[in-house]
Amino acid sequence: MSVKQVIVIRKDLNMRKGKMVAQGAHASMKVFFNKMYNPDAGSQAAGITYGKDDIGNRTMKLTEEELEWVDGIFTKICVSVNSEAELLEIYNKALAAGLNCSLIQDAGLTEFGGVPTITCCAIGPNFSEQIDTITGNLSLL
Repeated sequence: MSVKQVIVIRKDLNMRKGKMVAQGAHASMKVFFNKMYNPDAGSQAAGITYGKDDIGNRTMKLTEEELEWVDGIFTKICVSVNSEAELLEIYNKALAAGLNCSLIQDAGLTEFGGVPTITCCAIGPNFSEQIDTITGNLSLL
């Protein structure tokens, strides 16, 4: 089975390309930060364990699919939606399916007139077949 991460970005915001890239990068990384700093986030039921090593650093055991992704080619696919409602629907489906996911809300400091704005989400890394049931119908960015 192949493993990937899908980044879902809102097109309706008309973000600059650099802003879209930055938001997608935030989402991709936040999947793992959520696991490191919030043990209840992500696929804890899939065998992830948390703790601290001998000198107090946070540790995290990765699942089989996460290890395959990290040790592999980090496959990422960028797709788009046309509204916040669509993005939240996709994100909530991923959560309900027990997939790794993160949601990004931009602070609005450089765009969006100072208004905090939900911009994107990342789903995975998980097995492609699991993610495709949720994002397979979305258009590439």
